[in-house]
Amino acid sequence: MKKSKSNFWQKLGNTSEPKPSGGGRRSHIPFRLNFLFFIIFGLFIALIIQLGYLQIVNGKNITKQLEEYSVVKVAGSSPRGVIYDATGKPLVENEANSAITFTRGSRMTADDLRTLAEKLNQLIEVSIPDKLKDAELGKRDKIDYWLADKDNFQKAYKRLTDKEQAIIKADSSKEYELVVAKVKEDEIAFSDEELQATAIFTTMNSATALNTVFIKNRDVSDEELAIVAERASELPGISTGTDWSRKYAEENGSIRSILGTVSATGLQKEDAEEYLAKGYARNDRVGTSYLEKQYEEVLQGTKSQSEITLDRNGNISSQKQVFEGEKGDNLKMTINSEFQKKVEEIVKRNYQVLIDNGKAAVSPGVYAVAMNPNTGGVLAMVGYSHEKDSKKLQEHALGTITSSFVPGSVVKAGTLAAGWQNGALKGNETLYDQPLYIKGTPVKASIYNKKGEANRDLDARKALEISSNSYMVQVVLKMMGLNYSQDMEIMGVAKQGPLYNELRNAMAEFGLGVKTGIDLPNETSGIQTPVRNLDPVEDGGKILDISFGQFDTYTPMQLAQYVSTIANGGKKIQPHVVSGIYGNDAEGNIGSLVKKIEPTVLDTVDLSTEQMAIIRGGFYDAVHGTDIFATATKLKTAKMDLAAKTGTAETSAYGETTINSNIVAYGPVENPEIAISVVLPFLSGEDQHINSDIAKEIMDAYYDLFMADR
Repeated sequence: MKKSKSNFWQKLGNTSEPKPSGGGRRSHIPFRLNFLFFIIFGLFIALIIQLGYLQIVNGKNITKQLEEYSVVKVAGSSPRGVIYDATGKPLVENEANSAITFTRGSRMTADDLRTLAEKLNQLIEVSIPDKLKDAELGKRDKIDYWLADKDNFQKAYKRLTDKEQAIIKADSSKEYELVVAKVKEDEIAFSDEELQATAIFTTMNSATALNTVFIKNRDVSDEELAIVAERASELPGISTGTDWSRKYAEENGSIRSILGTVSATGLQKEDAEEYLAKGYARNDRVGTSYLEKQYEEVLQGTKSQSEITLDRNGNISSQKQVFEGEKGDNLKMTINSEFQKKVEEIVKRNYQVLIDNGKAAVSPGVYAVAMNPNTGGVLAMVGYSHEKDSKKLQEHALGTITSSFVPGSVVKAGTLAAGWQNGALKGNETLYDQPLYIKGTPVKASIYNKKGEANRDLDARKALEISSNSYMVQVVLKMMGLNYSQDMEIMGVAKQGPLYNELRNAMAEFGLGVKTGIDLPNETSGIQTPVRNLDPVEDGGKILDISFGQFDTYTPMQLAQYVSTIANGGKKIQPHVVSGIYGNDAEGNIGSLVKKIEPTVLDTVDLSTEQMAIIRGGFYDAVHGTDIFATATKLKTAKMDLAAKTGTAETSAYGETTINSNIVAYGPVENPEIAISVVLPFLSGEDQHINSDIAKEIMDAYYDLFMADR
C-alpha cells in the first residue's frame, strides 16, 4: 500500500509524500496547479477585455445589427407626376387625402386579421363594396372572413367526408378549398356591420407581409384619425397617413380619354408579372391606360420609406416615416387645350347638322386629327361616336387611333409613288381619263365621267387635282405590264401578291397601313386583307380598287401622318402627344426640362424632288385650281394658304348604300406648320362636302389662335 501511495503523489509531480499538518513542516501548492490557475486567470482577463471591446468599442455596431433584426424598412406610395397641356395648364393633378393604413406583420394569421378587422370596424365607417352586396360576386370574400375564425373553421372541417379527409392527408394544399365548399349559405348571410368588417378584412388579407394597404382613403374624418391614433397600441399594423388620388380638370373634354386612368388598389392581374419584375409591389397603383400607362415609369414617383418595428412575435409594435418620397416627373403635352376645344366644337357642331338632317343616321361617328408636320407633335385629336338612329354623341377621341375606315381618293399620292417606284409611271406622264371596262370587275371611273362625257388627257398633277380614278387604275395596270384596252383581262388573284406588296409598301412609306408609332397604347394599323384570303373569282379587281382608296382601311391618325409626310417633303414623322418630361420645383410644381421629345423620322419616301413636287402641286391645285372638277376649292377662302386632297369612298352599312367623306390638308403651303385629317364614315345620300367645311374651320381656328398676331 505504501508503494501505491508513493506512485500517486509522484504522478502529481511531488516525489515525497505529504507530511501530516501537525508535523511542523510548511505545505506548498504544486507547480502545475499554480500554472493551471494562471491560465484560468489569463482567460478571465481576456474575456473581460473582449466584453469591454464589444460594449465600448463595437457597441454601436451591435446595437445597429439588433435594430436591423427588429426594425424593417418598407416602401410606400408617393404622388404621381402632373400632366400639363402645351401651355403649362394642369390637366391631371394629385389630390391629397387623409388615410387609415394597415401594414401586415410577418406572422399575422387570418384569425389575427379577423380580430383586428372587428376592432377597427367599431372605430371607423367604411363603405361596403358592391361586390360584397352581390350574393355570388362577394361570396368567396365572405367565406374567407367566416373561416378566419378558428371555431368556424373547425365547424366546417368536421363536415368533410372520410374520402375528403383522405384527399387532404395525401395533399394538404387541398384542405382549404375543400373546407370552403362546406360553408353554408346561412352562415354567410351577413348584416351590414358584418359586411363592413368583411370589407376591412378582405383589404387587410390582400396585403403581403410587411406591405401596406389603405383601409380607408376617402372621406376620413378628423374624429376617425384621432381615435385610430389614440388606440394605435391596440391595433397592430394600423396607422394614419396620407394618400393621393388623381384629379382631372373638368373642362378637359376629349383630352380626358387620352390621359388614361390609374389603378385604384394595386397592380392589375394582367400586368402584375411585368411590373413585379421591374421591382413594383403588388399594392402599387399604376397607369392602366393611355398616357398614364405609356409613361408609367416617368409619372411614378420615388417611394416613401417607413421604419417598422417588430416585436419578438413578428408583430408590428410601431412605425414611422423616415422619407416622405418624391413626386414623379411631369409631362407636358403637345396639345393646346384651347385649340383642342375649338376643334371639338367645330367637329361636333357640323356633325350634328348631318345627324339632324338624317345624313348620319347609320354613321358610327366623326374624327379629326391635327399635327405639326415637321415635329410630329399632335395639335388636336378629336372624335365622337354615334349609335345608329341616335341624336346623341359620345366622346371618342381614341377612335382616331383605334378605328379605321375606307379612305377614298385622299390616298392617291401613294398610288403615284408606287407607279414611279415600279418604273411603270414616267414623271408627270399623261394618260387618257375614261371609264375603264375590265373583265371580272365593275367599271372603273370617276363621278364626273362615269358615262364618258368628260373624257380627256390628264397628267399626274391634274389627276390629283380632279381626283381621277381612271388614271390611278391605269397606273396599276402599267405596274402589271399592261396598257388598257376595253374588256381586257388582268392576272388572277394568285399572281397578284407581289403587286399588292408594291402598292402597300409605297403607301406605308407615307404612314398608311402601318402603325404610326404614336406614344399611346392600343393603336391599330387598320385592315389590309392578305391576298391569300381573297376570293379567286370575286376579288380579282380589288388590286385596282386599292389605287383609289376603296379597299384597305386606315385610321384618322394614319391619314394625318400621310398628309404630314407630303407637307414636309417626304419624311414620315412619328406622331407624339408629349412634348417633354419635366422635373419638379421646390413647391412641387413643374420644374426644369428633363427630356425633350425630339422629332423621329420613321421613313423617307423613295421619290425624287421632282416627283414629290408633282404630288404637292396636285394637292395645291385641288384647292386653287380653276378646273370645274377641282375637289377642294371650298378651302380657297381659308385664312391661310392651303393644299388638300378629298376622298369619297362608296360603302354600305345596315344594308344601306353610304359614303365615307374624308379630307386631308396642310398649310401654309410654303412653310407648313399644321396638317389635318377629317373622317366622316357611312353618311347617307350624296356627298355634301361637309368634310371641307370642317377642314376650313379647323385651319381658320389655328390661324386665329397662333398666326393672326405674327
